[in-house]
Amino acid sequence: MSKPLGHYTGYTPGDDTLLAKLQDKYGAAFEKISKREKLVILTVLASHLGCALEGDCRAEIFTVAKQITEEITLADQAGIMEAIIGQVRWGQNFVVTPGEPPMG
Repeated sequence: MSKPLGHYTGYTPGDDTLLAKLQDKYGAAFEKISKREKLVILTVLASHLGCALEGDCRAEIFTVAKQITEEITLADQAGIMEAIIGQVRWGQNFVVTPGEPPMG
């Protein structure tokens, strides 16, 4: 994260919130958190958000994820993460209707 936390969240300097405490402890751009630690946070947040959504995950998506981890470079994996985060955050969401073939 190269921009301060407030750029990505509802944090406003001077707030007495968890976001303020995180920024105070780990830096405005989380610069005091290692890449590995950031990925752990990302994993936990992605799981939490995914569980909060309704619906099921198509079995093929687990196969796609496995293929990505096995066949695509780490740099491109990070790029895919960035693309998906943008799509999740800004509302792009493909919905599969029951009985409809996925991604025809």
